[in-house]
Amino acid sequence: MKVTTVFSFLIFLTITASCQDNKNLIRPGAYQLDDYLPLLKDKSVAIVVNPTSEINGVHLADTLIALGIDIKVAFAPEHGFRGEADAGQKIEDGVDGKTGIPIISLYGSHKKPTIDDLAGVDIVLFDIQDVGARFYTFISTMHYVMEACAENNKPFLVLDRPNPNGQYVDGPVLEPEFQSFVGMHEIPVVHGLTVGELAKMINGEGWLNNKLTADLTVVPVKNYDHSRPYPLPVKPSPNLPTDQSIKLYPSLCFFEPTVVSIGRGTYFPFQVYGYTNDKLGPFSFTPVSIPGMSTYPKHENEQCLGEDLRDVRVADMLDLSYLLKAYNRLSMDSAFFTSPSFFDKLAGTDRLRLDILSGKTEQQIRASWQEELDQYKKLRKGYLLYPDFE
Repeated sequence: MKVTTVFSFLIFLTITASCQDNKNLIRPGAYQLDDYLPLLKDKSVAIVVNPTSEINGVHLADTLIALGIDIKVAFAPEHGFRGEADAGQKIEDGVDGKTGIPIISLYGSHKKPTIDDLAGVDIVLFDIQDVGARFYTFISTMHYVMEACAENNKPFLVLDRPNPNGQYVDGPVLEPEFQSFVGMHEIPVVHGLTVGELAKMINGEGWLNNKLTADLTVVPVKNYDHSRPYPLPVKPSPNLPTDQSIKLYPSLCFFEPTVVSIGRGTYFPFQVYGYTNDKLGPFSFTPVSIPGMSTYPKHENEQCLGEDLRDVRVADMLDLSYLLKAYNRLSMDSAFFTSPSFFDKLAGTDRLRLDILSGKTEQQIRASWQEELDQYKKLRKGYLLYPDFE
């Protein structure tokens, strides 16, 4: 028996055994080899993956190759194929040094696979861990890949993974005029869907170009429901290094287009916030350049003072208290927002920013999005693959 064949067999046995060890353990779709290997056998496969695309610590690409699957090309989202790029950094086309797989970037000006990119591809596989916030760009990448598959008659296979913020739904629903790469769908900031459920919604609601629908297959997560916590085995992106940062991310991301730092340039991003004076609190941190995390952080090499949130209990809600506290204490009015247009894209509306500027309370602001949120909750139930949190 060849060494590669032995290795493939050992991988298969290891994964199968690990899935049988605990019948109640959450197992992402990638672990369900029996369900999707037949769909890939004797096919030329394109994969959309990143470092979270793993099975028992082994990258999915490495596993599939060891099992004899022909991977023709890999599409790299933000942060790259194996996660070597900073947030917002341009991802270059290239070749994976470990496997020799050609890599095509889908971040930057080239967000959607072209006809040439998909030439010779029989099926496209998507396996990326999401964190359940509308502005997390991996779901935008998924949308564009689905659209390319629909336009070019390529089946689209999603290996589903749990949503670590899937136990609640909250925030303003995106208004179409504020659509961007950080918000492509008419869903709230915290949408309460896995990527597989969202893919079903994208198809079902006709959100692809010209209302096309992709030939979609979702391999579901085993033993998952939306009320079950799921600590991520791999950080989903360089600046979300802990479960606490993932929980705080939907609320603290609104600081990005403001004068306030959320700790980029530290080893605890999205777990603190602060400014260059002492109005936001006593906790001190100094952002510095950290390759692979944040090369040019806000307030680089300046002391920031604010709040340390690493040990706070995070409620299941989009918490505006941090944002409103910082806005009110800094007393900068509109200058607080360094990029109003980007803030509005994150919010999916200009109402949040205008309500803050007008002095509305958190209760008043939350009431303003409740009607649309309730309508979305009804829509969402039709696309769920797993028991809900309610």
